[in-house]
Amino acid sequence: MDAAGFQVVNECAQYGGKYQGGFIVTLGGNLLCSIIIHLISNNHVKSQVFKVLDECEQRTYTSVAFPAIGTGQAKLSPAKVADEMLDAIEEFASQKSVQHLQTVKIIIFQTDMLKDFHESMRKREKSDSPTTDSWFSVLKFWFGGKNQSTEKEKPLILKKKVDLVIFQICGESQENVDAAESWIKNLILKEQFETSISNELIASFDKRQTDALEDLQRRKHVTIQIENKLSPPLIKISGFSRDVCFVSVEVQKMIQKIKDAKEERSKAELLYKLVEWRYLGSNDTFFAFDKLTNMQLEDAKIAKKPYLNVTINKKNYKVDLNALEASDDKGKTLSIQRVSKSEGKL
Repeated sequence: MDAAGFQVVNECAQYGGKYQGGFIVTLGGNLLCSIIIHLISNNHVKSQVFKVLDECEQRTYTSVAFPAIGTGQAKLSPAKVADEMLDAIEEFASQKSVQHLQTVKIIIFQTDMLKDFHESMRKREKSDSPTTDSWFSVLKFWFGGKNQSTEKEKPLILKKKVDLVIFQICGESQENVDAAESWIKNLILKEQFETSISNELIASFDKRQTDALEDLQRRKHVTIQIENKLSPPLIKISGFSRDVCFVSVEVQKMIQKIKDAKEERSKAELLYKLVEWRYLGSNDTFFAFDKLTNMQLEDAKIAKKPYLNVTINKKNYKVDLNALEASDDKGKTLSIQRVSKSEGKL
């Protein structure tokens, strides 16, 4: 309150008996903020945090900073406070109506409380809850009195929109700040993992695969880099080990799917040189099926399947492979023929 100045003190005295919702709002005074929300002391930390978040959203503010509520004169358990504060943030962020509030900072002055908040964050990281995914995207630490080095430019990083939960740590001296920084970095590094996948087929990734990678990056809190200029091209995935392993499997599935599609097209090309399936179109003229459908018809015949669903001129037809007829849902029929290019019509 001393740092905020006399203006804030006078406002608190003026509005102290007129609070609604468990808090009063004053101007920021000498502090570098637009407003200060003063909470009326109680033991319901989660409810208080949620109300503050909602108030900030209603006022269209984009950021808010909290102390570790109740760990001072109220002497609440830091572990309990950490759980309740993060519960409130998680529950609030899961609401689809949140449009403005993007950054939540928790400022911790007592170094020994870091482990409680870190453990609470770890418990959520291990959870598969979809609401956790909506906000626990990046854990970023700010240290007073020391600028962070800019990250080295990467060849290509997919677009990534994240909501930040920031812990700002202040210390009595630069030495204490540096010690806290080193301790936290070590904790983060223990949780980090990186893997690379190299394959020629990565060069075949189109918008569908890129969109899928961006979705995985957003949901699984990882960073995905695509390096197309290497031979073979490479995808680098970094983040928490569990998430990296999950995304790695999904990328391998994408590559396998492209490989299967290429092999199928190659097989269809080869078969088309041997056998051609046709349908009777306009002017009593037979038209060839596309190569993939041609292969599906031949495979169905070899497997002795009686029917196969196909598409002709963007309409669905059911082919009777014994009668060599195709019928749509309105009863219209078309003649079908199979021609062996080496032996003539069969």
